[in-house]
Amino acid sequence: MNPFDLDRPIIELASSNEKSSWTLRHAVEGVQIFGGIGSGKTSGSGRMLALKYLSAGFGGLVLTVKPDEKQAWQQYCKIANREKDLICIEPGGDHSFNFLQYVSANADGKDAITENIVDVLKTVIRAGDSKGGGKTDDAFWETALDLLIFNVIDLCRLAYGKVSIQQMYDIVLSVPKSQDGVIIETPGDENKAFQKALRLASRNVVEKIDAWEKSQSDEFRERMMEDPTGYEAEMFDAVPQSRVLRFVDQFFTDNLITLNEKTRSIIDFSFSGFLFRLLREPIYSLFCKYGSTVTPEDSLNGKIILLNLPVKIYHKVGRDCQVLFKYIWQQAMEKRNVNENSRPMFLWADEAQNFLHEHDASYQATARSSRIATVYISQNLPNYFASMGGEKSEQRVKSFLGTLSTKIFHANADIETNSYASNLIGKIYFINESDQTGLTQQYSKSVSKSVVLEHAVRSEQLIQLKTGGPQNKFIVEGYMHRQGDTLFGNRNHLKMNFNQNYQP
Repeated sequence: MNPFDLDRPIIELASSNEKSSWTLRHAVEGVQIFGGIGSGKTSGSGRMLALKYLSAGFGGLVLTVKPDEKQAWQQYCKIANREKDLICIEPGGDHSFNFLQYVSANADGKDAITENIVDVLKTVIRAGDSKGGGKTDDAFWETALDLLIFNVIDLCRLAYGKVSIQQMYDIVLSVPKSQDGVIIETPGDENKAFQKALRLASRNVVEKIDAWEKSQSDEFRERMMEDPTGYEAEMFDAVPQSRVLRFVDQFFTDNLITLNEKTRSIIDFSFSGFLFRLLREPIYSLFCKYGSTVTPEDSLNGKIILLNLPVKIYHKVGRDCQVLFKYIWQQAMEKRNVNENSRPMFLWADEAQNFLHEHDASYQATARSSRIATVYISQNLPNYFASMGGEKSEQRVKSFLGTLSTKIFHANADIETNSYASNLIGKIYFINESDQTGLTQQYSKSVSKSVVLEHAVRSEQLIQLKTGGPQNKFIVEGYMHRQGDTLFGNRNHLKMNFNQNYQP
């Protein structure tokens, strides 16, 4: 029997007279867990799913917000006899991941290196823009940031043949500024990173052009002298770097340098601020300075990669680095051939609103075919609304949640989340009985019945769910909802008990 058969039961469900299974197929369609503070969402359904996935042989990635999450996963792995499979990327640890080397090495050809690096960097930068921090849907800012990142990376590659965080940071900070359209020149500008890189890039490209020209016949040279336009087209084809250098020079000279100071500073700081955080320890040593001792592909061999950079301790840079690794990991998992390696993977994020990025919805839409069992845990919907920000944030959040087919709702005091849960579970018909008693000349009594359509689970019922602890015998209650699939009979939901001391 294939241990990774999609119809393999992960959780056996039972009611008073029926049995059903929640299978591996359901797992790879994604899980969202909601619950208020102290509701038992992590220690109840979260613990059970983590132990079930580990016991079933899943590989995975764990993102962290709270400092005690590493300890919790060490305990889970010990219970499931998976201690040797846990890899922690953390300050002072034995592991590092050089993301620029990895992305460059996994690009499909040299021309794709810039695009791949840009894609990763801009995804992380945009994910860090909260609504309160001024996130906008204005295409100008997104395009301007994209162009800056593209051209800085291309300049690094033309000048040095590689890309580093330090080089990009130095170049961005040293690009000249202008006043009233006139470039401001100061003593020593020629020795700053931008001018040095531009000179070196020009020299490298000119050398390639010279070598190309020398290889041509005298007849070709004469023909090109008569047709300068044709010469340029031939040169761009023969020496592609010359075309790239043209774009780089045009961008910096005609676009960036001539921008007004306020607009320019916003674009510069979006990029340089992110690079600056990567240059600080311990992040620099973990993700930029050394080679990789761990890669996303380790998960395919059953490893559980835990990023022990809790947001509560490392704040924005901890979040940025985890989003960066998460996005690269997601891309790697989507590339694998599930016919050759069918092991399911899990992507685990408690307080998941900290780690969302713009590609999550499209990624999750194909996660099933890639056998990725996403588990996102959060307190309430407003957390997601605030995280995504921008226009139509509510529609974005609910569209994204629609890609997570199983939802578990624990005790919650948030009205909006409870209303969402109640409406999601839907309405059913109840029989309403009423008695009428009359006393005139003689006693009479009648019973009438009517059918009414009511919410199967009312919002206020979610507030009353058990939250575990000794007072509830460590039982956490929650409603499980399955999208597009029934759990029992024609019902799409089930009230469940989760044991905080669960052992597989």
